[in-house]
Amino acid sequence: MNTGLLILRLVIGLLFAGHGIQKISHWLGGHGIEGGAAEFRADGFRGGRLTAAAAGLGQIAAGLLLAAGALTPLAAAIAAGVMTVAVTVKWRNGLWVQDNGYEYPLVLVILPAVLTLTGPGRWSADQALGLLPWDPWWTVVAVGLGVAGGLMTRVFLGRPSGESEGTSVPPRS
Repeated sequence: MNTGLLILRLVIGLLFAGHGIQKISHWLGGHGIEGGAAEFRADGFRGGRLTAAAAGLGQIAAGLLLAAGALTPLAAAIAAGVMTVAVTVKWRNGLWVQDNGYEYPLVLVILPAVLTLTGPGRWSADQALGLLPWDPWWTVVAVGLGVAGGLMTRVFLGRPSGESEGTSVPPRS
């Protein structure tokens, strides 16, 4: 079981961090902070660079914490927040990813939540620091706060339909 949890944490955590790196830099095929800002504008958000930076840094932090098995509830909260925003963007397309739906962001909300419930395993920073086991209520609090934060982000930074920021947005590739 510990080997499985380690593999899960490393794969999900490093992919999550890599996606954040892409959002704010040109590494790993990213389009830099301007590309991240354009993506957020195209998805109906205000804030451009600041929004992209917050999302990218959140993804990097959550991913690295997950990979290390460190402060797993905090990692789950951050992941839930960022991915809830992604769910709101893709919601209108339905569930399935082949229709640009919210299936994959939903998985990235659930996996960190499950890691909070199960614990990140023996080979984790949480275990080494004596923080385990996490009480189940941590999962509810962490994911609840993350989802609430993501929804609040959508409410406060989302542009009303038809509102334009006055900038042209390059098409997404």
